[in-house]
Amino acid sequence: MTGPTSGRIDGGAHVLPLRIYYEDTDAAGIVYYANWLRFLERGRTELLRLLGQEHSALRDERGTNWVVRRCAIDYLKPARLDETIEVITRCGELRGASLDMLQEARRGAEILVRAELMVACMGVTGRPVRLPPHLRAALAGLAAGQGSPNGSPRSRHIQV
Repeated sequence: MTGPTSGRIDGGAHVLPLRIYYEDTDAAGIVYYANWLRFLERGRTELLRLLGQEHSALRDERGTNWVVRRCAIDYLKPARLDETIEVITRCGELRGASLDMLQEARRGAEILVRAELMVACMGVTGRPVRLPPHLRAALAGLAAGQGSPNGSPRSRHIQV
């Protein structure tokens, strides 16, 4: 028996395969728009897990929590019941207490959803804290070489 997958790292990006279930869809059998946010969250969570940086350990051992500070999402094409998709997650710019995450959901080569997020590290007091050094090092390997066509790793929508 095999367990759930955390996906894989492929070409500097994390790839998480998912199947569309009945509970993910609306009455027409198309993925409900808000559920895409759940799929993207799974991609980010499994990326951390694959890097050995589970949310629970970051919270319990270091008092660090992740929060989405900003999200821009483009819904390009629908996904339907029983289809399989892949959530692709890349790291953009790493800053002191935050980083950009660039995500896509694909069906084969077709891009269905594109999202750009700013994710921040928060301490137990609710104030921003620096990215833990071990996490920064793990994510830096994925951020290297990533970016927009103009060479900047910062997304085109997210501004600080």
